[in-house]
Amino acid sequence: MLDTDFFLRWMAATAAAVDRESDRLTELDSAIGDADHGNNMRRGFEAVSGVLDEETPGTPGAVLTLAGRQLISTVGGASGPLYGTLLRRTGKALGDATEVTPGQLAEAFGAGVAAVAQLGGAQAGDKTMLDALLPAVDVLGSSFDQARDAALAGALETVPLQARKGRASYLGERSIGHQDPGAASSALLVGALAEAAGPSGGGNA
Repeated sequence: MLDTDFFLRWMAATAAAVDRESDRLTELDSAIGDADHGNNMRRGFEAVSGVLDEETPGTPGAVLTLAGRQLISTVGGASGPLYGTLLRRTGKALGDATEVTPGQLAEAFGAGVAAVAQLGGAQAGDKTMLDALLPAVDVLGSSFDQARDAALAGALETVPLQARKGRASYLGERSIGHQDPGAASSALLVGALAEAAGPSGGGNA
């Protein structure tokens, strides 16, 4: 079972990963975006860490709802609303339970990803964060490690795609050959989930 502490670890691990990889995210974004994705995400998850320390939410759903709300209010551009929607919708789907199963998390996360797709009007293959998130959702209920690997592979598979949504879509064929920064940061989020679970939680045992 996954309790509130697990979800707090997940958000802390995400913040650490984003901080560590912020320069790489910005470098990816400089090729096909506004060159601010790394800084925006780092600022957003620093704010998430701060508010979670202050308010200490009492359920898994409350952790994600609060984190999502903070991202929406802190992160500029498209990233704040998209990541905020992902976490808030996942948190809402988890409800008021004090513990959830990996299967319940997978189902809730799937609802969050669907909300992102609806908000952004994107689908698989559009060279967006969904190209990392959708493969992860497919295996999340079985293994956090498999979800991490699927997200990483999905992010890498955006390189040969032509962007059809977001700022990168304005570049047309020039977007080909670059990894989507949103997919890269989404892979960090899923990777942090596996990290929070630790060695014994990789298979969701």
